[in-house]
Amino acid sequence: MTEFSIIGTGNMANAIGGVLADGGSSVTYIAKDQIGAAPLSGDVVVLAVPYPAVAGILDAYGAQFDGKIVVDISNPLDFDTFDSLTVPAGSSAAAEIQAKLPNARVLKAFNTTFAGTLTSKKIGDQATTVLIAGDDAAAKQTLSSAVEAGGVGAIDAGSLSRAHELEALGFLQLTLAAGEKLSWTGGFALVR
Repeated sequence: MTEFSIIGTGNMANAIGGVLADGGSSVTYIAKDQIGAAPLSGDVVVLAVPYPAVAGILDAYGAQFDGKIVVDISNPLDFDTFDSLTVPAGSSAAAEIQAKLPNARVLKAFNTTFAGTLTSKKIGDQATTVLIAGDDAAAKQTLSSAVEAGGVGAIDAGSLSRAHELEALGFLQLTLAAGEKLSWTGGFALVR
């Protein structure tokens, strides 16, 4: 059984936690007012917060991330304009996090799914699939196994550098939903 600490208590945090718990993983949530005080007890820490909140969380926990798998779910988009990503061209939020946490194994995942599709485990009549990018094969396998045990598909999307493309896909999906061209219970499905 894998132990997860999920930082965040919003829709995505609860949807991810639900999938993980359905698969038999232990899940602990850390609310906004507990950040820095509540311990990171899990082997895997999921940053289920908007990207602007990440820097404060990294500062609050610092070396407590060492040796852990850290899952970034954020889409670093400009929420004022909804017209661009806020990370440097060619980079990603996940790469920025990895640079700040050199002793952690950072993964990008869940940013191309909506909470509704994780909860229902479906996108239309297709199974929900989580795309996972990262440089550590064992870390990706740990997350994949936990997600699949919870009834959701998982695919290794490649190295952490692929987080750039995952964030672009997440950005597109969010802007389509915000523009009411796609429902928040829909999204991109993967047919194998």
